[in-house]
Amino acid sequence: MAVKIRLRRIGAKKNPFYRIVVADSRYPRDGRFIEEIGYFDPTTDPATLKADAEKAKKWIENGAQPTDTVKALFKKNGIL
Repeated sequence: MAVKIRLRRIGAKKNPFYRIVVADSRYPRDGRFIEEIGYFDPTTDPATLKADAEKAKKWIENGAQPTDTVKALFKKNGIL
């Protein structure tokens, strides 16, 4: 099972809001997931990111691969 840390869109039309989730790579973007570890709101100025750093590090140590977007967000906020 290939596990990814990725964004799951839950916002309304033209009002994006994302949850950061750990999911099997075979599941759809907004489908099933294993665990929610935070959220990302790009509509605020500056963009808001709140993620549980301990859970994120634990999942990465156990082999979960963050997507490029999530990796960039984590680096920008000092989680990675």
